[in-house]
Amino acid sequence: MSSFKVIACGRQLFLPHARGRALSSSGHTILMGRLKGSLSAFSRLQSNMSAWVIDEYGNNGVLRFTEEATAPSISSGDDVLIRVHAASLNPIDIAMRAGYGSILLKLRRDLMSLGQNASEFPIILGRDVSGVVVDCGSGVTHFTPGDEVWAAVPPWKQGSLAELVSLSEYEVSHKPSSLSHTEAASVPYVASTALSALVNAGGLGRDNCADKRVLIIGASGGVGTFSIQLLKAWGAHVTVTCSHNAEGLVRGVGADDVVDYTAGDVAAELGRLEKFDVVLDNVGGGSEHWAPDLLKAWSGAKYVTLVTPLLANTDSMGLLEGGVRSGLALSQVAVKNMCNGVFYRWGFYAPDGPVLDDVSRLVDTGKILPVVEATFPFAQVPLAFQKLEGGHARGKTVISVNQEAQEGMAGTEGVEENTSEAGGDGAKELN
Repeated sequence: MSSFKVIACGRQLFLPHARGRALSSSGHTILMGRLKGSLSAFSRLQSNMSAWVIDEYGNNGVLRFTEEATAPSISSGDDVLIRVHAASLNPIDIAMRAGYGSILLKLRRDLMSLGQNASEFPIILGRDVSGVVVDCGSGVTHFTPGDEVWAAVPPWKQGSLAELVSLSEYEVSHKPSSLSHTEAASVPYVASTALSALVNAGGLGRDNCADKRVLIIGASGGVGTFSIQLLKAWGAHVTVTCSHNAEGLVRGVGADDVVDYTAGDVAAELGRLEKFDVVLDNVGGGSEHWAPDLLKAWSGAKYVTLVTPLLANTDSMGLLEGGVRSGLALSQVAVKNMCNGVFYRWGFYAPDGPVLDDVSRLVDTGKILPVVEATFPFAQVPLAFQKLEGGHARGKTVISVNQEAQEGMAGTEGVEENTSEAGGDGAKELN
């Protein structure tokens, strides 16, 4: 059985958003004000930054380190500029490196690019960030320079494998006080994805989960381990599928029943259990054909998959045809399942800072723990991609950005692996 590391820290009460933070003495207040002013002034002067970029789509060889990437700046009233302390990788970073979703994401970045050949490069990957605010737009009310924050970076924005990242105020949340930046960077993107899938598509929430049975297919990765903890915090009964050597991990974060998909006919094994109210599928493929049969018919039960063909279809067929084909495919499968008494839904990532506020409260009360499998220094981003590309995720792969970014590329040691054995549940979480 593979080893894993669940990071648990002393929990403190969540401190809600506040633009002005009261300090114990006026002297401390003055000092903090000067520090924040200095950070803000510095951010306006910085035009270049260190970052890992890609200039074309391809394999790991397209990753390029530069100290001359264009630094983001405050361009609108709701912008928040963050100095990155830690980032983490998600399977979607590997997919985007190879060009997954390039047509639709390019359009989302710039509506004026429709029908034009303008290049989207260079692209900075990295969908999670934990860091410190260095500047804010004039309309920002919840953050000031010096605040420690975390966020999920939308795929259509420049990512967090860089010294600085710019997001809207709505996409940012105050970091849980009980977590380090390295720990915090493992959570936002999987949290936003899981919450969007379970709440928006699955219809679940803290007030209606007490009598619900939920099945998670492919549960040992980031979305799976977060979903288990969230659902248990809400009072649901959680059944998961994974390989035998991930059983300790998923049980450690709260799974009630575990089915080893490598041990035989997983559909038949799950079919012997009581029917489910919601299925969250992180794997897709063949499971899409048998998993809806595990739901309670004619009771509002929902099958939610995170493996959808939308971006792949627009990549291969173009924006119009790919969108139409995807819509038709969704309609056909949804109608078929509706005739059998269950709902079929696609789940997508959705950026939402206020949702992360709720997650922060759960973290600081000990109900959600970050699950970090391995950490890498900023100098070794390609090795981190290589590790993630090997599959068999047991939590998240985190990049420590701040120290290495300030020192250039001097250090190449210090990789910390928190797992010693690779297993395999084959989950392909692209959201």
